[in-house]
Amino acid sequence: MNLTALNQTDVCQEYWCPERSVSLSVYVILYVAAAAVSLLTVCGNLLVIISVSHFKQLHTPANILILSLAVCDLLVGVFVMPFHLSWLIESCWISGSLMCSVFSFVTFQATSVSVHTVALIAVDRFLALSSPFLYSEKISPTVICIATLFNWLFSLFYNFTLLYVNGNFADVTCPGECLYIVDEVSSLIDLIVVFLVPCTLIIILYTHVFVIAKKHVTAIRALQVHNSTQSSKNRVGDKSERKAAILLGILVIVFLLCLLPYYICSLVIPYSDDDLFHVRDVTVMIFFLNSTINPIIYALFYPWFKKSLKLIFTFKVFNRDSSLMNVL
Repeated sequence: MNLTALNQTDVCQEYWCPERSVSLSVYVILYVAAAAVSLLTVCGNLLVIISVSHFKQLHTPANILILSLAVCDLLVGVFVMPFHLSWLIESCWISGSLMCSVFSFVTFQATSVSVHTVALIAVDRFLALSSPFLYSEKISPTVICIATLFNWLFSLFYNFTLLYVNGNFADVTCPGECLYIVDEVSSLIDLIVVFLVPCTLIIILYTHVFVIAKKHVTAIRALQVHNSTQSSKNRVGDKSERKAAILLGILVIVFLLCLLPYYICSLVIPYSDDDLFHVRDVTVMIFFLNSTINPIIYALFYPWFKKSLKLIFTFKVFNRDSSLMNVL
């Protein structure tokens, strides 16, 4: 993810941190707001992680992908948001070279893993609706865990290679800035791997998902009341899959709405244009805020998350065999 992508010749131009131009009260309010957003992101995603990890009833393929997305969002809340918001408030990087390296790597890693996880969610819902029998036989939580692990390891290898090849581990520090080097070829590869391919896949598959869901609704409405009991069970299963597809569709749409402005801005506005740098800052923050929004979506639309929260806040999760409690 190109937050401050540079060419090799642009590294470490002379830079000095500007003096703070806001009053102390505004300064404090900005930091309190930044801390509140970061804390909300961390706590919200921790609750999602605890819920899916603890309750065995939630160990489904779709929820494992939600768990992976929540871990990405947690990383954003811990390692990305606080430092980026501080950078915006101070108009200067004050956290040192080590945290700059951590910040850059976690930003790349969380971005690629989250985009590819959302693509896996689209694949999962497409298979669940288009081939329900194949899905029930072949797509198990174990299979999704392996796919998720591969996603994380691939992103880890890909991002380390991308940063290493461009010389970002050579301890080049620029006072007051957190810069990393990404040449034009690497930027193009990153754009294709992290944005164009997965987002195209997401849009195509979810278009098919909603078409299939609409056909299922039409077919079910055409069924007669005297259908057999087995058919009724199938209708319940189909309804459950459609509902899951619609709810996850909301998650996917919000994700794309938060992601697209940044990449569109990156393509349209050159990084040498300082006059529009604040526009890029806004689009970056919109994308990061997706990590805050996701747990809110779960709380609003997922009954299992509401029940899990109730059990967590009433400390019933500490009861013996609480992992077997019904949360659906």
